[in-house]
Amino acid sequence: MVVTNSTPEFDVEVDVEDLPDAPAQGIALGTPSVIVDDLHITYHVVGSRAQSAPVLGDSAIQRFLRKGKNLTGGSTEVKAVRGVSFTAHHGESIGIIGTNGSGKSTLLKAMAGLLSPSQGEVYVSGIPSLLGVSAVLMSDLTGERNVMIGGLALGLSKREVEERFDEIANFADIGDAIYLPMKTYSAGMGARLRFAISTAATPDVLMIDEALATGDAAFRERSRVRIDEIREKAGTVFIVAHSLASIKAMCSRVIWMDKGLIRMDGDPEVVTNAYHEFSKAGGK
Repeated sequence: MVVTNSTPEFDVEVDVEDLPDAPAQGIALGTPSVIVDDLHITYHVVGSRAQSAPVLGDSAIQRFLRKGKNLTGGSTEVKAVRGVSFTAHHGESIGIIGTNGSGKSTLLKAMAGLLSPSQGEVYVSGIPSLLGVSAVLMSDLTGERNVMIGGLALGLSKREVEERFDEIANFADIGDAIYLPMKTYSAGMGARLRFAISTAATPDVLMIDEALATGDAAFRERSRVRIDEIREKAGTVFIVAHSLASIKAMCSRVIWMDKGLIRMDGDPEVVTNAYHEFSKAGGK
């Protein structure tokens, strides 16, 4: 059980059964995996720009040179997440939808332990994995080397990574590019390899933030099958995406975020239809 509270420091308690040797498939379906209780995330943006009237005869070059020099010493408070509460269960695949700036990615980062709550608590059973392993991958190294690095970061042994290499490479479907530096990859190739690595081990809680947006239809179908496999082994999957079709195809539940709040939480068809109508009405 990972416990994140409202203090500046994270309190993390790891029980024996939560260590990597305890696979997700040993957990009963339907038991709580993530509890978010009255979560608030507030940012303070320092150095708000002062508003000044345009100067008569001011050239574009003069405005450019002056840019950044009229900042005030104050700060702006941004409430990214405001009092969010919900419980996720083992075996669920939960889509999180909403407009840009609605708090979706901030919520994922808080559940992954990357952001400290300003108020409230987050409880995560097991070890959360925010897609992905990107933090440990190195763009100057080949995809092959990054498969090993990412696999080890997930808790796999060197032998386990070697045994799963072909499966990972085939899933990513990047051909011989697996032997080239990742900095030569397109956005789609990089996203496919990161997804393949991150799901090589069965994570307790997997969080995917827009990683599927760059894939083609075939990759999205492979991803859907892989997500179903994780759910069947009692893992919990969170997916942030703008594609409502992908959300409906991959998720058993959908949370709609709006201005840092949960506007709706429930059946994928019902929630996505309501969000679609909301978007058609101009967000009203």
